[in-house]
Amino acid sequence: MSEQQSAPEQLAAGKSQGGAGATYKVVLFEFENFQGRKAEFSAECKDVSEKGLEKVGSVLVESGPWVGYDRQGFAGEQFVLEKGEYPRWDTWTNSQYSYSFWSMRPLKVDSAEHKLHLFESPGFTGKKMEIVDDDVPSLWGHGFQDRVASVKALNGTWVGYMYPGYRGRQYVFERGDFKHWNDWDSPAPQIQSVRRVRDMQWHKRGILNIFTSANN
Repeated sequence: MSEQQSAPEQLAAGKSQGGAGATYKVVLFEFENFQGRKAEFSAECKDVSEKGLEKVGSVLVESGPWVGYDRQGFAGEQFVLEKGEYPRWDTWTNSQYSYSFWSMRPLKVDSAEHKLHLFESPGFTGKKMEIVDDDVPSLWGHGFQDRVASVKALNGTWVGYMYPGYRGRQYVFERGDFKHWNDWDSPAPQIQSVRRVRDMQWHKRGILNIFTSANN
């Protein structure tokens, strides 16, 4: 249900405890700084306008994580939303391509462990980079160029960024195989930084490995 709301402190009681088995909850506000009409969600929504919102100006994630989209039906540019407050659009994205927020769904964090394989060519071929339980603000800094044409997310959920420092368009990698950059809705095989999407209770030292072939 939608209603007028002016501050996040006035949200309904009963916050999730997070972790395994936790429920998801996010609140969208019509205007910046948690002002105006609001709508609460605990499951995916293909079109937020169906909940009475003409636009989204701020977001409060009570429990997550979530991924938002700039188009209806889980399409278009992606925005990863972890637990916290997002008082205006540029706090959930630094991409300059879109100001819209029209659909969203929960992201499943299936494991405390994280392992990701990046490949420079489609079909899991060419130079390979393995990332284990770590965030990488610059692939260049570890000897891997910005061309990423296929991905294997072996454990955990990840988000890749077009530019270093977790900037630019975002691409979500849930557990599975992505044989071509079209599989993650990218217009080009360009990723320059990646990080884990995780519960903040897990903090582990990471491992990076660079391979010259695509052997697993």
